[in-house]
Amino acid sequence: MTTTASTASAAYWEPLWADGRQYRQLDEAEQRLMEEHLGPGRTRPALDIGSGAGALARHLHHELGYRTTGVDCSPSAIALATTHDTGPGPAWRCLDITAADLTALPDPAYAVITCRLVYRWMHDKAAFVDCVRQLLAPGGTFWVVTEITGRRTTTDPALQGLGITPADAELLTTGWSVVRTADLDVLRCYALRP
Repeated sequence: MTTTASTASAAYWEPLWADGRQYRQLDEAEQRLMEEHLGPGRTRPALDIGSGAGALARHLHHELGYRTTGVDCSPSAIALATTHDTGPGPAWRCLDITAADLTALPDPAYAVITCRLVYRWMHDKAAFVDCVRQLLAPGGTFWVVTEITGRRTTTDPALQGLGITPADAELLTTGWSVVRTADLDVLRCYALRP
């Protein structure tokens, strides 16, 4: 009997990053939305979950002024992220946020927690959102960027199904006092506040 690695685990992601797989780049439109919804960091702590090669964490750190930690479950992703640092930058941790001891993180709470192209891969989305709530500082923002199912212009059913369903979106947005959204082609950005 063959078992398939969880899409939220290092066993799934490590071979992809190790083989040099690249993912959607952070573009100017997305950067502008982050600036609008997250504001200046003023050295407050930020956590980028599923940081991959680190573009979003570096943007938070260098352009917006947050003191950023990027976490990813893939050692190859973290190694790639560190190669892009040319000076003092984000802190990097190889950590599976769904299974780790959260006291291993450098801060007990974060003014901003980001999750870009990661939420849809979480098997237990409710537990993941609860974990984020525990780490988010009062008045903080949870920034989620995710694909929405059915938005791709393709007839390939495998690609049409990539993204979150309306039920996943409802689970993500329930229980926040502020929910703001903005669309970028197949993606939706969520700014969620307690």
